[in-house]
Amino acid sequence: MSRNVFPTTEYETRVERTQAALAERDLDAIVVSDPANMNYLAGYDGWSFYVHQAVVLTREHDEPVWVGRDMDANGARATTWLSEPNIRAYSDDHVHSPYDLHPMDYLAGVLADLDVADGRIGVETDASYFTAKSYLRLDSNLPDADLVDADLLVNWLRIRKSDREIAYMREAARISEAAMRAGLDAIEAGVPEYEAAAAIYERLIRGTEEYGGDYPAIVPLMPSGDHTGTPHLTWTDREFEEGDPVLIELSGCRHRYHSPLARTTFVGDPPAAIEETAGIVIEGMEAALDTVEPGVTCEAVEAAWRETIAKYGVEKEDRIGYSMGLGYPPDWGEHTASIRPGDETVLEEGMTFHVIPGLWEDEFGVELSETFTVTPNGAETLADFPRRLFTA
Repeated sequence: MSRNVFPTTEYETRVERTQAALAERDLDAIVVSDPANMNYLAGYDGWSFYVHQAVVLTREHDEPVWVGRDMDANGARATTWLSEPNIRAYSDDHVHSPYDLHPMDYLAGVLADLDVADGRIGVETDASYFTAKSYLRLDSNLPDADLVDADLLVNWLRIRKSDREIAYMREAARISEAAMRAGLDAIEAGVPEYEAAAAIYERLIRGTEEYGGDYPAIVPLMPSGDHTGTPHLTWTDREFEEGDPVLIELSGCRHRYHSPLARTTFVGDPPAAIEETAGIVIEGMEAALDTVEPGVTCEAVEAAWRETIAKYGVEKEDRIGYSMGLGYPPDWGEHTASIRPGDETVLEEGMTFHVIPGLWEDEFGVELSETFTVTPNGAETLADFPRRLFTA
């Protein structure tokens, strides 16, 4: 029985929008290898992205075609809205093959069956799991085709969320709140970092009393002590010590939809420098959120943050947010709009962003983030969690 979490009509609308985008680019088909885009178009949900797989969509067929490993075909039957003829599986001897077989050999045959082997075929050239060899092998198998870079075509269609997508992100936010509380409660002097990580993970999966959680696309990030100036470290065997700042960035996940949340805590009494930095981050965050409304650009939101922190002589060159939602490892971001100077993307109702205006110095960092959706009345932050510096 299918485990679809959206009605078929929603998938059909996504397909129609994608086919319109193909027509605009004069493409006959697209080979989608980003697992999030595969899920978006077909509903496929499995931990099989470590082998080659794809969803193919043409302009002439009403349904996409899932292409994957034979042992994963039942997963496609369980999770997608596709009819049986549109589930195509290659044999296991294509995986790490001793016979010079490759999944792209099989995929080329599927494209031929769909009558696009001599057409303009879009491929996601910068997707995490579409390798250089995949491109070369597909190209060699389709001498009459024109392989065209269609990277982010589907990602940009995902940027505006439906009501149901946002509802799942709100549910993910409830899980984020519980996991953040669990992490903050676990941190104290003498506790190993992995114990706090375990407390966070337990809550991410256990979810709430009403529903469970899924694995997040990014593991909980938790740099501490001397390493809080480096935001993307995880956890170690080290025990927390008095005087440690600790950054926590995590996300609940519900039906593959995320709602990231970050906070900073301090083991003991925080020094004035960290308290002052936290105050600047919070003030800048709130200025950015207050700027959000339909019709405003991403760069205008960032400018509000930058102008606020400039009052304190602080500068930050990195972006402070990005569009996100549906995701698989290694990332929950959509790789499209960013809240940064020069990004003229106009905010529209239904867009969702993770805004994370942290300040990372050589000696310490302070991190704070919110997930928000754009509404007619401005930014709606999905989590309800105190916006302050915590202490352990």
